[in-house]
Amino acid sequence: MNLVELPLTIFVVDDEPLARNRIKELLSDCSAQLPLEIVGEASNGYEALDKLSAISADVVLTDIRMPQMDGVELAQHLNKLPKPPAIIFTTAYDKYAIQAFELHAIDYLLKPIRLGRLFDALSHARNTVPPRIELLQELVPEPRKNLSIHERGKIHLIPIETVLFLRAELKYITVRTVEREFLIEEPLTALEKEFAARFIRIHRNCLVAKNEIEGFEKVTDDETGETHWTVKLKNLDEMLPISRRQQFIVKEFS
Repeated sequence: MNLVELPLTIFVVDDEPLARNRIKELLSDCSAQLPLEIVGEASNGYEALDKLSAISADVVLTDIRMPQMDGVELAQHLNKLPKPPAIIFTTAYDKYAIQAFELHAIDYLLKPIRLGRLFDALSHARNTVPPRIELLQELVPEPRKNLSIHERGKIHLIPIETVLFLRAELKYITVRTVEREFLIEEPLTALEKEFAARFIRIHRNCLVAKNEIEGFEKVTDDETGETHWTVKLKNLDEMLPISRRQQFIVKEFS
């Protein structure tokens, strides 16, 4: 059997059991003309990420509005897999939101899902490029609840509320929590925009969590004799330098 004849492997995500069953029934109807295999299902984004770390899927059919983690954030984290699946969103979003999907050429199925529309989406799925994280972020105004990395064969989630600072180093971003550091590949400017409510820039290469600021200290450089401000974060011994351009935050938080 060559690669073209292999069945399309599909994973279904929806928080409503009846909706998942409806999709599986439609997939069964599609299978008469399109070889496919349902390899798993989940009721929320967290469960889907856990299962998809161990199960390979060509396509993920996911609802958007789900508790705990919505479908758009799920898609962002799935992009961290070595071979990300194609994403087809199932949605009851209004016309304005649908226009956003169409603008970015992101495939979606409007609920109630029609058999013909599902068949067309699956037929094109093998050639679908997973949507980039930046495009997915434009679909919903809310920031992600987690950052993520692919580590030791699975996707590891880093809750945003545990992040102390984000620091750009070469092409990576160091994500610092109390317990450890992680490395992710995302632009610092994009992270600053997405999480503006939580972080503030203290340097061209560093964002710190506003509610983690404990205080400020002026230090003198041993070599140049120049003084500059640093910020002390809770639960962290390291003092982080503040650039001259950002020194206004000392007064703002003092």
